[in-house]
Amino acid sequence: MKYTTLPNTDIKISKICLGTMTFGEQNTEADGHAQMDYALEQGVNFFDTAEMYSVPGRKETYGSTEKIIGTWFKKLGNREKIFLASKIAGPSPGMPYIRENMDFSPESIALSIDKSLTRLQTDYIDLYQLHWPERKANCFGQRGFKVQNDAWEDNIHEVLETLDGFIKQGKINHIGLSNETPWGIMRFLEESKYHNLPKIKTVQNPYSLLSRLFEVGSSEVCVRENVGLLAYSPLGFGRLTGKFLKGESLPNSRIELFPQFARYNSAQSIEATRLYNEIAEKNGLSLTELSLAFVTQQAFVTSTIIGATTLEQLKENIASIDVVLSDEIIAEINAVQAIIPDPAP
Repeated sequence: MKYTTLPNTDIKISKICLGTMTFGEQNTEADGHAQMDYALEQGVNFFDTAEMYSVPGRKETYGSTEKIIGTWFKKLGNREKIFLASKIAGPSPGMPYIRENMDFSPESIALSIDKSLTRLQTDYIDLYQLHWPERKANCFGQRGFKVQNDAWEDNIHEVLETLDGFIKQGKINHIGLSNETPWGIMRFLEESKYHNLPKIKTVQNPYSLLSRLFEVGSSEVCVRENVGLLAYSPLGFGRLTGKFLKGESLPNSRIELFPQFARYNSAQSIEATRLYNEIAEKNGLSLTELSLAFVTQQAFVTSTIIGATTLEQLKENIASIDVVLSDEIIAEINAVQAIIPDPAP
């Protein structure tokens, strides 16, 4: 395994992070425990979860992923070996079962942290993230900012003060954002800089060969402000494994199980995947290796979040850490990006 440090700290974390959102939906508790066992054996010491997981979010499985991680901690007594990240869900009309007020008020943050700690069977969360903004700024699968009346009033100072209180209590250690825009990242940095409040260490956004929008604006912010990207969906819901290229039906795949997550199903995504696969084959790589190596070696990426439904997939994903793409391969990738830019925003 390769390691880096969490920005602005001396904490060593693995460049591969185990994503766990399938635990409790596509993966059983036993599956989840086996994945965490294997990941830790391979040197992965960074796990990511969220209060709303598993995915897709629904009342019947809400919190199941954190519970599975919690039973693993209790069984093995190895909490101190893992750098653990979780998230508080932002406003969503479809998730009233999480809590009555889906906001980032002090009361909501307190409730969410305590519930996560209980499910995780731990006293602290290493990295606590805001899963998506309160304001209407991000819409999955769409490009650009749409002006709309969301009645949001800037409460970022209050949110940071609240999180600071939980840091001082020892319930969380560091904070981060997720599904954020360059403006949002900078607002949080501005408040922490001028008011002596905790600085965000990371932002968790989608980033892959099919979605490189993070490079526009956000990557410069991260490099200049020393904030690390935790890249999620680096394989585009499995699209970039190449398993769909033969046109076969794969009923247990995420793309077919959850058609509502359709951003990786466009004709452009399928064609771009075909072209990236040609590059991989030409250079003696699997498409998975090419896709994950591309993400991991970007200067602004702190860790690449990988998820799998089988141990075989997990093994290939983790093994990609040893693949390094040459300048020539990167040039070939960029040539495809120029023809079909960001087909899955």
